[in-house]
Amino acid sequence: MADRHPVRLTPLPAGEWDDRSRRAIASLIPAERANPTGAGNILSTLVRHPDLTRAYLPFNTYLLNGSTLSPRVREVALLRVVHRRNCDYLWSHHLPIAHRAGLSAEETDGIRDGHLAAHADQSVLAAVDDLVDTGTVSTPVWDELGCHFTDPQRMDLVFTIGGYCLLAMAVNAFGVEDEEL
Repeated sequence: MADRHPVRLTPLPAGEWDDRSRRAIASLIPAERANPTGAGNILSTLVRHPDLTRAYLPFNTYLLNGSTLSPRVREVALLRVVHRRNCDYLWSHHLPIAHRAGLSAEETDGIRDGHLAAHADQSVLAAVDDLVDTGTVSTPVWDELGCHFTDPQRMDLVFTIGGYCLLAMAVNAFGVEDEEL
């Protein structure tokens, strides 16, 4: 995607995890994974600020597990966002999730290119591009979204796009490294 982002914050070392750290991520992962290995680099980095993490994660958990969007639509939006924000970490972590949600390799390539065959999918890509580029959704794109999604779904879509824009920017700004590196 883009050049590597400098590492500015590293995951909290295992010896520094405490009850506050574990409680901060409890809304997203089970207690047995509340450690540096089980939580992964992003959550292990976020727990450096447990109060912020505890406030942020329920919203992110809703976007991931509770919104009115199907997992497939969520992943179309999310992958386009993280591509547009040059966030390799989130792209690599969500690619398998997108495939489990039914997206093919051809479709994930289409997300990068900005072209998907289904009209509903294309309207999601257009909404991402509008929000990333202008901070709003144009009337034609909003109307096209309305042909495929309910008002609550369009609201969830806007918040999903914004939520993952925020997360991608944080991951890039902090320089969170992929676990395989």
